[in-house]
Amino acid sequence: MQSKATSAQQYLDELPEDRKEPINKLRQQILDNLPKGVVEQMSYGMLGYVIPHAVYPNGYHCDPKLPLPFMNLASQKNFIAVYSMVLYSKKELMDWFTSEYTKQCKYKLDMGKSCIRFKKMNDIPFELIGELTAKVTTEEWVNIYESAIKK
Repeated sequence: MQSKATSAQQYLDELPEDRKEPINKLRQQILDNLPKGVVEQMSYGMLGYVIPHAVYPNGYHCDPKLPLPFMNLASQKNFIAVYSMVLYSKKELMDWFTSEYTKQCKYKLDMGKSCIRFKKMNDIPFELIGELTAKVTTEEWVNIYESAIKK
């Protein structure tokens, strides 16, 4: 579900009551662990964490007017989603995350194309999402991204 919110605060204010606490806790973990140069803004109707043009002038290859995506957080119809392309860009990062997830959570990991879905609000590994956020620097992400689009 894409939000029409134009700011993070508006997005948060419009959340259903049962989603406010988990989204706010996830958001805080992300904000506390963002690599230097990544900023929060609304992106694709979600809370977006992007590398702005001031840091990476080329922008997103799909639409260079947009900043380079790093991570997104969204309240979807049936779940909360964390979108992390970084996770899919390095096998060792994916291996680390899936291993840690199974140690910390009692429910099966539910992943889709660049997203991690949380259907059980009481089984969200908040600190693990914070760790994931901090695993790749802005410079590393730009290098990974540029290598991928050159293929």
